[in-house]
Amino acid sequence: MTTYPDFSSFDALLASTAAQPGFDVSAAQAAHARQMDLTKPPGALGRLETLAEFMAGWRGDPRPVITKAQALVFAGNHGVCAQKVNPFPQEVTAQMVANFQSGGAAINQLCRVAGAELGVVAIDLDRPTADITIAPAMTAQECLNAMAQGAGAVATDADVLILGEMGIGNSTIAAALALGAFGGQAADWAGRGTGADADGVSLKAQVIAKAVALHGGLGALDQLAALGGREQAAICGAVLAARAHRIPVILDGYICTAATAPLFKTDPELLAHCLVGHRSAEPGHRRLLEAMGKDPILDFEMALGEGSGAALALNILRAALECHNGMATFAEAAVSGA
Repeated sequence: MTTYPDFSSFDALLASTAAQPGFDVSAAQAAHARQMDLTKPPGALGRLETLAEFMAGWRGDPRPVITKAQALVFAGNHGVCAQKVNPFPQEVTAQMVANFQSGGAAINQLCRVAGAELGVVAIDLDRPTADITIAPAMTAQECLNAMAQGAGAVATDADVLILGEMGIGNSTIAAALALGAFGGQAADWAGRGTGADADGVSLKAQVIAKAVALHGGLGALDQLAALGGREQAAICGAVLAARAHRIPVILDGYICTAATAPLFKTDPELLAHCLVGHRSAEPGHRRLLEAMGKDPILDFEMALGEGSGAALALNILRAALECHNGMATFAEAAVSGA
């Protein structure tokens, strides 16, 4: 029996997506009916109401709860750093992974506050991908292996999944994936990343343009292999695995959202179960969200990565479900309705 997702080849993966579970319209409609009967004017809680309905539809439950929230941070290293696109050395990737594992990073604190179980998956940090200005970052098989590793990290009993990343140089990779998926000019997608100055941003744009020109004309998943990194591929695998188990996903900022651009270009429906936690301060993220039709939950001028904005947004999602499940109806509260 074929399983979904099937990471044996890109063709098999695309074929297996036909078996993906869909949105439970009846559960969402029941959730909406409850929202209309709670002790408030209809629509008064704004997006908290639609978030509750979103969760109901994807969890298949008119009164969904978050018993287990999982957060995954994937880490990888990138050959494009040879082009001097980042002010930090690649050793920082492994050092930050150690910081995550010892509890010292922002994502650790935000996951603790939001009640999310954090897992960190470092993928071949001692073996960076190839320099995308010279060669494809990964072979198709390497990309599929990273996707499968991401999928395998997903807890199938989670009620929601938060995704984040770490990888020196991966803001360049994100911009290349965005440019490859949606076009425009490289300068439209290049930002400061971890602190590049104006000359650094200009250099990044040149590198991105060169890489996308070299690998143009590829299918979306082949482009993921050619331009992406192992952590971006793992994010895509985790998104697909979450969909197979009806687990809603909260994507983090620019890099995490850009990682899923090849899935969006394959079929926008592959990201229908995904929320975006926040709008990054990276200028390309606003353009990317518009292209993908995604409305972020928060806009806090953050640009850290790590899944930090997604973890923060989990608190809003929890609040939406607390109101949805805990508020009294007009009848229960003996309050006259409209």
